[in-house]
Amino acid sequence: MSARDAILKRLRQRADGPLTAPESDFAVVTNRGWSPEERLVNFERWITSVHGEVVHVARDDWARGLAQLLADKGVRRLALGREHPVAAEARRALADADVELVDADRDIEGWQREQFERVDAGLTSTGGGIAETGSLWLWPTPDEPRLISLVPPIHIAVLDADTIEDTFFDLVEAQGWAGGMPTNALLVSGPSKTADIEQTLAYGVHGPRELVVLVRHVGGAAGAGA
Repeated sequence: MSARDAILKRLRQRADGPLTAPESDFAVVTNRGWSPEERLVNFERWITSVHGEVVHVARDDWARGLAQLLADKGVRRLALGREHPVAAEARRALADADVELVDADRDIEGWQREQFERVDAGLTSTGGGIAETGSLWLWPTPDEPRLISLVPPIHIAVLDADTIEDTFFDLVEAQGWAGGMPTNALLVSGPSKTADIEQTLAYGVHGPRELVVLVRHVGGAAGAGA
């Protein structure tokens, strides 16, 4: 029996019964009561306050907004997945565009230098957003590895407006993470930033200098204030 098994055995055989989780009051981290419109307003306010950019697009025509964004930003090489619906739709929409589509589902050792030096932007899907902090959450996969959101100068994230939760606690509950937490979930709350000893912020030193969120709406591209 290993030392770990011995410790667990002693815990299970406690004389005063098995250990149970204490009662907890989570009211302070939930129960915001925001409407979908209020969630969107709060999300956009907080993410733009830290230099994130939000672009509202219609869900059935969002790829045209992506193409325009790439043109506006001067993106010529875009890293993205292939299997996720967001990546697949983007590939179809950009097939005739003046943008080179770079496959992201490769071993990092095979294209590390290319990714750091020649890719202009990375496109990812998102699992949803958090209104209270203006955060995105991503669950990287081999098709959409985390580095395409952490390395290129511009990170473009696609977010459905109806997937924004009030708080992080609400996200954990809605996704059932207590019973199966993802091994590599990412929380993104703006572009990469760091500060020196004088607390002067610099963007893009250790990651993307720009974060652009394409917020997809059903039936139209309504803004957060609509």
